[in-house]
Amino acid sequence: MLLWFLRVESAAGLLELQPHLPAACAGPGGCPEPLPRSRPAPARLLPAAAGGAGRGGAGGARRAERGRAGSAGGGSAELFPQSFAALLPDMAPGKPGKSAGASENPSVTLFREYLRIDTVHPKPDYDAAVQFLERVGTELGLACQKVEVCQGRVVLVLTWQGTNPRLRSILLNSHTDVVPVFEEHWTYPPFEAVKDSQGNIYARGAQDMKCVSIQYLEAIRRLKTEGKSFARTIHLTFVPDEEVGGHKGMEMFVQRPEFKALNVGFAMDEGLASPSDTFSVFYGERSPWWIKVKCAGSPGHGSRFISNTAAEKMHKVITSFLAFRESEKQRLKSDSSLTLGDVTSLNMTMLEGGVSFNVVPSEMAASFDIRIPPTVDLKAFEKQVATWCRDAGEGVTFEFHQKCMDQHITSTEESDPWWKAFSGVCRDMKLQLKLEIFPAATDSRYIRAAGHPAIGFSPMNRTPVLLHDHNEFLNEQIFLRGIEIYARLLTALASVPPLPAEG
Repeated sequence: MLLWFLRVESAAGLLELQPHLPAACAGPGGCPEPLPRSRPAPARLLPAAAGGAGRGGAGGARRAERGRAGSAGGGSAELFPQSFAALLPDMAPGKPGKSAGASENPSVTLFREYLRIDTVHPKPDYDAAVQFLERVGTELGLACQKVEVCQGRVVLVLTWQGTNPRLRSILLNSHTDVVPVFEEHWTYPPFEAVKDSQGNIYARGAQDMKCVSIQYLEAIRRLKTEGKSFARTIHLTFVPDEEVGGHKGMEMFVQRPEFKALNVGFAMDEGLASPSDTFSVFYGERSPWWIKVKCAGSPGHGSRFISNTAAEKMHKVITSFLAFRESEKQRLKSDSSLTLGDVTSLNMTMLEGGVSFNVVPSEMAASFDIRIPPTVDLKAFEKQVATWCRDAGEGVTFEFHQKCMDQHITSTEESDPWWKAFSGVCRDMKLQLKLEIFPAATDSRYIRAAGHPAIGFSPMNRTPVLLHDHNEFLNEQIFLRGIEIYARLLTALASVPPLPAEG
C-alpha cells in the first residue's frame, strides 16, 4: 500500500502576526515650559467646551534571551487590529535627533532614562526599575514604601501626604514591565530611547506605559514647585507583571493590608493612544476568559476511516466557536456606534494533538481567548460554551485557565463627584473625550473588583496605537502635554470636597 503523508504549515500558525502601523505623529502646537528640577453603553463622545543617559538594566546579554518570545499574555498583551492609516499622515521615521543635552526638556530626559531600563519579559529587571523610581520619589520628597507581594515581585508605593489624611486618597497606578520585541523589525534599538528629528521617542514602553509613570511624577514635581498642597493624599503605585496577567502583582497587592491602608477613593490607570483629536477614557473592561477544550476519541491507523475521532469532534467545536466569532465581528462592523470593547471577541490561539503522521490521535485540544463586555450575562455565556461542547459529542470537556467574573464599571455621570472633577478639567482644557469599555485587560480590573472606581486614561491623542507593536513611539510634545493634563487632573481630584461617607 502506498502511503502519503501530507504536512501543511501555515505561516500564521508559526509566526506571531503583528500589523505594522505607520509611524507618525502630529502633536498639538506649543510646548509646555520645562519643569523646574530642584453601560455600560456604547462608546460616546463628550464634546469639549465651546471655543477653540546610559542604558539601565542588565544590558545586552539579557536581550539575547529575548529572542522571538511572543507577547506575554494576560495583561493588555493583545494587538488591536484596526488600521489607523487613513487617520494618520504617511510619514517615515525621522533621522536620529541630538542626544539629551541642555536643550532637551528635563522631563523628556527622565522619560528616556526610564525607557532604557530593560524590564522586558521573561526576565524583567525589576530591581533597576524600583531603584530608579525610588530615586525620583525621594528627590520629590515623597514617602517610599516597598511591598513584596511574592518572591521577587515588589510593589513600590510613593505617597504625597494630604492635609486631611482621613479623606479617601487618589491612586495613580502604573506597571513597570513591558512585553517582548522583535528587534529586527525596529528602526531603532527598542531599549535605546532614540529621539528622531521629529521628536518621536522610540522604545518598548513608550506608550505602554512608562510614559504615564513619568507623567505622574513630573505632574507632582510641577505642583510641588508651585507650592501646591491638597486635602487628599495622592499615592503612586508601580506594580510588576501586568503584562502577564498581574497575578503576581496587583491581583495580590489589593488583598494585602498595605493596599487597604491606602484608603483609596478614586484611581487612574493606563488607557490607549488615540490617532484622532479625541482622548480615549475607559470606565470598564471586558472580562478575559481563557478556555481549553479537550476532545477525546478513538485512536487508530492513519490509513483507515476511524469512527468517533477526536478530530471530528474538534471540528464541530471549532465550527461553533468561530461561528459565534463571526457573528460578533459582523455586529461590530454593522454598527458604527460600537467599539471593540462593546462586543465579545473570540480567537483560537492554540491547537494541540497527534503523535505521528500515521496515528489517529486519541485526544485533541484547542485553546480560546475570549473577551466579554460587561453587558453580557456571564453565567448564560458559560452555559452556551457548555452547549457547544456537548453538541460536539461524547468525551468533549472544557476547563478555564482564566475566568474573570468581575463586571464593575466606573460611573461617568455628572452627579458622581470623581467624574465631575475629571470631566470638568477636560472641558476646561477643551479635551474631547471618547468613553469606552477597554477591549483588553489592565490592572484596573483588580482595583474595581476591590470596590474602588477607576478610570483608564493615557493622554496620547494624535498618536497611532503601537503598544506591543514594532517601532512603538511617543512624540515628546504629546508626552509633555500629558504632564500638563495630569497636573490639572490631580489638582481637581485631590481637591474634591469631603463626601458624605467621609463624614
